[in-house]
Amino acid sequence: MRVLFVEDNEINRRVVGEMLRAGGFDMSEAADGASGLQMIDANEYDLVLMDLRLPGMDGMTAIRHIRARDDDKAQVPVIVVTADGGSTIDADCRAAGADDVILKPVSMTNLYDTIGALLARRGRDGVLVA
Repeated sequence: MRVLFVEDNEINRRVVGEMLRAGGFDMSEAADGASGLQMIDANEYDLVLMDLRLPGMDGMTAIRHIRARDDDKAQVPVIVVTADGGSTIDADCRAAGADDVILKPVSMTNLYDTIGALLARRGRDGVLVA
Protein backbone atom coordinates (compact mmCIF):
# COMPACT_ATOMS: atom_id res chain seq x y z
CA MET A 1 0.00 0.00 0.00
CA ARG A 2 1.37 3.41 -1.02
CA VAL A 3 0.94 6.15 1.55
CA LEU A 4 1.73 9.85 1.25
CA PHE A 5 2.43 11.59 4.57
CA VAL A 6 2.18 15.39 4.36
CA GLU A 7 3.87 16.73 7.49
CA ASP A 8 6.28 19.62 8.02
CA ASN A 9 8.00 18.17 11.09
CA GLU A 10 10.86 15.89 10.08
CA ILE A 11 10.82 13.96 13.36
CA ASN A 12 7.10 13.24 13.00
CA ARG A 13 7.69 12.06 9.41
CA ARG A 14 10.48 9.78 10.60
CA VAL A 15 8.48 8.28 13.49
CA VAL A 16 5.31 7.66 11.48
CA GLY A 17 7.42 6.46 8.56
CA GLU A 18 9.03 3.81 10.76
CA MET A 19 5.59 2.70 11.95
CA LEU A 20 4.30 2.43 8.39
CA ARG A 21 7.36 0.64 7.03
CA ALA A 22 7.17 -1.85 9.93
CA GLY A 23 3.68 -2.70 8.68
CA GLY A 24 4.83 -3.16 5.10
CA PHE A 25 3.57 0.21 3.83
CA ASP A 26 5.47 2.15 1.16
CA MET A 27 5.60 5.76 2.40
CA SER A 28 6.39 8.93 0.48
CA GLU A 29 6.53 12.28 2.21
CA ALA A 30 5.96 15.95 1.59
CA ALA A 31 6.77 18.84 3.91
CA ASP A 32 3.91 21.16 2.91
CA GLY A 33 0.47 21.14 1.32
CA ALA A 34 1.53 22.40 -2.10
CA SER A 35 4.26 19.74 -2.38
CA GLY A 36 1.77 17.12 -1.28
CA LEU A 37 -0.61 18.12 -4.06
CA GLN A 38 2.23 17.97 -6.59
CA MET A 39 3.09 14.46 -5.42
CA ILE A 40 -0.55 13.41 -5.79
CA ASP A 41 -0.50 14.81 -9.33
CA ALA A 42 2.60 12.77 -10.20
CA ASN A 43 1.92 9.50 -8.34
CA GLU A 44 -0.77 7.05 -7.30
CA TYR A 45 -1.42 6.70 -3.56
CA ASP A 46 -3.76 4.40 -1.69
CA LEU A 47 -3.90 6.71 1.33
CA VAL A 48 -2.90 10.23 2.35
CA LEU A 49 -1.99 11.18 5.91
CA MET A 50 -2.30 14.96 6.26
CA ASP A 51 -1.13 17.29 9.01
CA LEU A 52 -3.19 20.47 9.42
CA ARG A 53 -0.57 23.05 10.39
CA LEU A 54 1.67 23.24 7.34
CA PRO A 55 3.72 26.12 5.96
CA GLY A 56 2.09 27.89 3.02
CA MET A 57 -1.01 25.85 2.21
CA ASP A 58 -2.55 24.31 5.35
CA GLY A 59 -3.87 20.77 5.50
CA MET A 60 -7.56 21.70 5.33
CA THR A 61 -6.99 23.65 2.13
CA ALA A 62 -4.93 20.81 0.66
CA ILE A 63 -7.73 18.32 1.44
CA ARG A 64 -10.28 20.59 -0.24
CA HIS A 65 -8.04 20.70 -3.33
CA ILE A 66 -7.83 16.90 -3.38
CA ARG A 67 -11.62 16.56 -3.13
CA ALA A 68 -12.16 19.17 -5.86
CA ARG A 69 -10.19 17.16 -8.44
CA ASP A 70 -12.08 15.86 -11.46
CA ASP A 71 -10.32 12.48 -11.56
CA ASP A 72 -10.18 9.30 -9.46
CA LYS A 73 -7.53 10.84 -7.21
CA ALA A 74 -10.31 12.95 -5.65
CA GLN A 75 -11.44 9.80 -3.84
CA VAL A 76 -8.11 8.88 -2.23
CA PRO A 77 -8.69 8.22 1.49
CA VAL A 78 -7.36 11.05 3.66
CA ILE A 79 -6.63 10.72 7.36
CA VAL A 80 -5.74 13.90 9.23
CA VAL A 81 -2.86 13.52 11.69
CA THR A 82 -2.90 16.53 14.01
CA ALA A 83 -2.04 17.86 17.45
CA ASP A 84 -5.11 20.10 17.27
CA GLY A 85 -7.60 18.58 19.68
CA GLY A 86 -10.36 21.17 19.78
CA SER A 87 -13.96 20.13 20.28
CA THR A 88 -14.84 20.65 16.61
CA ILE A 89 -11.67 19.29 14.99
CA ASP A 90 -13.24 16.02 13.86
CA ALA A 91 -16.28 17.75 12.32
CA ASP A 92 -14.12 20.47 10.73
CA CYS A 93 -11.80 17.91 9.14
CA ARG A 94 -14.69 15.84 7.82
CA ALA A 95 -16.35 18.98 6.41
CA ALA A 96 -13.12 19.66 4.49
CA GLY A 97 -13.26 16.12 3.07
CA ALA A 98 -11.12 14.07 5.47
CA ASP A 99 -12.21 10.50 6.13
CA ASP A 100 -10.83 10.27 9.66
CA VAL A 101 -8.64 12.01 12.26
CA ILE A 102 -5.76 10.74 14.39
CA LEU A 103 -4.48 12.90 17.22
CA LYS A 104 -0.77 13.23 17.92
CA PRO A 105 1.23 11.70 19.42
CA VAL A 106 0.52 8.83 17.03
CA SER A 107 0.66 5.30 18.37
CA MET A 108 1.22 2.35 16.07
CA THR A 109 -1.97 0.69 17.33
CA ASN A 110 -4.11 3.77 16.69
CA LEU A 111 -2.51 4.32 13.27
CA TYR A 112 -3.08 0.73 12.12
CA ASP A 113 -6.58 0.55 13.64
CA THR A 114 -7.64 3.80 11.94
CA ILE A 115 -6.23 2.75 8.57
CA GLY A 116 -7.84 -0.69 8.86
CA ALA A 117 -11.23 0.71 9.85
CA LEU A 118 -11.16 3.21 7.00
CA LEU A 119 -10.26 0.60 4.41
CA ALA A 120 -12.91 -1.77 5.78
CA ARG A 121 -15.54 0.96 5.25
CA ARG A 122 -14.61 1.34 1.57
CA GLY A 123 -16.30 -0.70 -1.12
CA ARG A 124 -14.61 -2.34 -4.13
CA ASP A 125 -14.71 0.91 -6.09
CA GLY A 126 -13.01 2.85 -3.27
CA VAL A 127 -16.14 4.79 -2.37
CA LEU A 128 -16.80 5.15 1.32
CA VAL A 129 -19.85 3.17 2.40
CA ALA A 130 -21.90 3.85 5.54
